[in-house]
Amino acid sequence: MSSLAEALRKSAVTIDLPKGSRGDTLGIKAVARIAQGHGLPGHVVEAEALKLDIIPSRYLRNMDSITATDQIKLLESSIAQVGLGGLGGTLLEMFLRTGIGTIRGADGDDFEESNLNRQALSTPDNLNAPKVSVATSRAQEINPSLTFEGLNTFLTKDSLPDFLTGTDLAIDALGGLEMRLALQHAATDAGIPLVTGALAGWTGYVGTVMPGQLGPANIMGQDNGAEEKLGCPAPAVTFIASLMATEVIKILSGQPSDLASAMLVIDLKTLTFEKISL
Repeated sequence: MSSLAEALRKSAVTIDLPKGSRGDTLGIKAVARIAQGHGLPGHVVEAEALKLDIIPSRYLRNMDSITATDQIKLLESSIAQVGLGGLGGTLLEMFLRTGIGTIRGADGDDFEESNLNRQALSTPDNLNAPKVSVATSRAQEINPSLTFEGLNTFLTKDSLPDFLTGTDLAIDALGGLEMRLALQHAATDAGIPLVTGALAGWTGYVGTVMPGQLGPANIMGQDNGAEEKLGCPAPAVTFIASLMATEVIKILSGQPSDLASAMLVIDLKTLTFEKISL
């Protein structure tokens, strides 16, 4: 068997890159073939390709907003996401397309008709199906190079530590507020950052909690009344998820977070944004 580097160079195709120069690329079929031949996950193959200045074709339009060095860091990262519903489904879609190597996701819920207005993973055909099983299929469909580890359960204070073990960052995509402080504490105990977000109607917040710092969960309480009364319109869900995903990408690629020890409060009806220090 040829070495991984040899296989990558042999399979590379030189093209005109979007930025105007010429460069070597690696198509998705080549990634899959090399990964299978070498017994490696696809994201490992893609990261090694980038180290040889070979750009996996699926990430061509990430460059240079996400540099090759940043893309390698993302492919070599592992995240733990709690919740695969409204925020969680949209986040998963973005993480799969961006190329975060290992995604661990947990949710014990099934899809129901009221999810169809905003949950990216829900369709009429998968009503009553477990969200984790749908997320697993979607991950394989969008980006089979990545590793998705799904857990079909509602996490508790006792099970959160194991779920976060070995990951680089935690994501709070929970519905409601009851478990958010427990997740924040578990992330601190694991020594990893937590990116959190929530919404009610057209308002919401996004925050980043570094280990040991205060976070939104310290001040928001556990009353879900606002979310239940005001609902969750799709544009607000997508906007909050986009801000959360941006924070995740920045942190994993080694950039400073502008929301560490802070929360950004958003009102999309009035287009107001206020950053609050915690």
